[in-house]
Amino acid sequence: MLSIWFFIGVLLVLYGIIILGSGIANYGNPPDVVRADLHMDVWWGVLLLAIGLFYSIRFRPGRS
Repeated sequence: MLSIWFFIGVLLVLYGIIILGSGIANYGNPPDVVRADLHMDVWWGVLLLAIGLFYSIRFRPGRS
């Protein structure tokens, strides 16, 4: 039986890649918002990628 946490991890990895890619693309030309110098899209993408990798590895299929 497959764990739902594995699929959640895969989904978080995909979202993390998309948001991180968008943040890297906009790194040189940040949007006109308050505190754009923090580049929160890059940090958010890294966080989602890390959490997603943790869940994907921890609950991968075939692991006893």
